[in-house]
Amino acid sequence: MRLISAISAGLLLACVLATGASGQTGGSEGLSPTLSAIKSAHVVRLGYRESSLPFSFLDQAGRPIGYSLELCEAIVEEIGIEVDDPNLRIDYVKVTSDDRIDAVLQNKIDLECGSTTANAERAKRVAFSPLMFVAGTKLMVPKASTVSGVTDLKGKTVVVTKGTTNEQAMHAVDKKFSLGLNIITSPDHEQSFQMLADGKADAFATDDILLYGLIVRHKAQDKFRVTGDYLSYDPYGIMFRKNEPQLSAVVERTFRKLGSNHDLVPLYNKWFVARLPTGERLNVPISLQLEEAFKAMDDSPGANN
Repeated sequence: MRLISAISAGLLLACVLATGASGQTGGSEGLSPTLSAIKSAHVVRLGYRESSLPFSFLDQAGRPIGYSLELCEAIVEEIGIEVDDPNLRIDYVKVTSDDRIDAVLQNKIDLECGSTTANAERAKRVAFSPLMFVAGTKLMVPKASTVSGVTDLKGKTVVVTKGTTNEQAMHAVDKKFSLGLNIITSPDHEQSFQMLADGKADAFATDDILLYGLIVRHKAQDKFRVTGDYLSYDPYGIMFRKNEPQLSAVVERTFRKLGSNHDLVPLYNKWFVARLPTGERLNVPISLQLEEAFKAMDDSPGANN
């Protein structure tokens, strides 16, 4: 029940963040800065992650694919309508947990298409799309480990991916329960997984869906397990620059169109339930909370315009 309450609160936060994005002020003449630059260059730069399966990862040929990228590609189509250029090119730009926000702020990417938590702290610096997924911090441990929850980690080493909300969550629980954790960081989820696999950490803490994705991708179901209560609540969104109401409107319009066409649940099922292009299968059905959020987009004012 505690998680459901947290999810309900978080959904409200996500709605507030999305609404806040719409109300931001920007240039009133012509296109907003990002859209103007896109129109001039005929290019939209999408930030992607290498190992955030199934949101943003690489296929066997090394091409970026995933749920978040497909949502971003739908936004690119809507941007094409907004700037009157149906033939926009996409440039894929690799980002990490640690540099993704700076990539947005420093104008290196136009949309960040990964597994990024939309929270109030980050919303002071960047804008977010409507809710696209709900996750939470859990622990991955070796199958033989005696760890079943965070308090079993007293005095042990935990690896987290640098620049994530999971890093903050582990420092918070360390302080709360006086665990004396040795919290170490790595640049991305793949490296964090490898540190656990190599025995350099007793647990790897990140969002539960990403842990399941890594286990499936490495065919390591007999080696690792996901355990513990949720240590954080993490509503995901597509990230882009603040103070551009025109861009915010394009992003929100994309989600409303997907909602009104009933495309969001099938898109979810493609990446979370069906077999992935790389052969893995997560088989994670959509949560009631996320399905309700998608339905709310369908019911939004102007959803059928």
